[in-house]
Amino acid sequence: MNIKDYLDSTYLKTNVQAGLSESENIVVAQGFIQEAIEEGFKLIMIRPDRVALAKEMIVAAESKVLVGTVIDFPEGKSSLDKKLDEALECIQNGADDLDFVCNYEAFKAGDVDLVEEEILKGTQLGLKHNKTVKWIIEVAALNESQIAQFSALIKNVVISNFNERSFSSVFVKSSTGFYKTENDLPNGATVSSIKIMLENASPLPVKAAGGVRTYEEAVKMVELGVKRIGTSGAKAIANGEESSSQY
Repeated sequence: MNIKDYLDSTYLKTNVQAGLSESENIVVAQGFIQEAIEEGFKLIMIRPDRVALAKEMIVAAESKVLVGTVIDFPEGKSSLDKKLDEALECIQNGADDLDFVCNYEAFKAGDVDLVEEEILKGTQLGLKHNKTVKWIIEVAALNESQIAQFSALIKNVVISNFNERSFSSVFVKSSTGFYKTENDLPNGATVSSIKIMLENASPLPVKAAGGVRTYEEAVKMVELGVKRIGTSGAKAIANGEESSSQY
């Protein structure tokens, strides 16, 4: 298999997180975008304020690399209106994929109506503009039962409200890669969490994000059934090396 076809190369660090100035961090982002173009990765995943830059570079290079971005990242606690406004701005700036952070705390608290509405409205917005939509459930914040229930909830909203032809454009995604865990527990995709997602999200596709650091791990995820892998170490993985990235 060509593992590059599954890789969403990712750079999501803020200036503060990267320990860089605004101009320095833009240079790093440009490097990731250029690398995605040169390596032919499926997608470059970038923060909303870098979407226009990524699109400009990709168009100039006449590349087929997609531009993805994150919505309400990384906590997913914003109002639905704020989520939709941010998503629409990203669409207007050229985003192809919209990776929304679900309000997983609301889900855990039992506010299913709130979560169902944001999934419905966010998916409607994305599909209306022919975009791919991914819903991040943050598996490290959930137990196994909650992972299963959350994946099924997203599936049920989608199959109840959208045409079957749309299903392949709506993903359930494991993680932001930025969740803080205790005792150095994994904060991203694991084989066990991905298996649960695949079992409960089908027929929706699944994206494994965070924690995939080697070519062998990436291949394992694809063999399990995932359709996309999010990593900030895409080149290392594609080259058969181990990524030292933390997300």
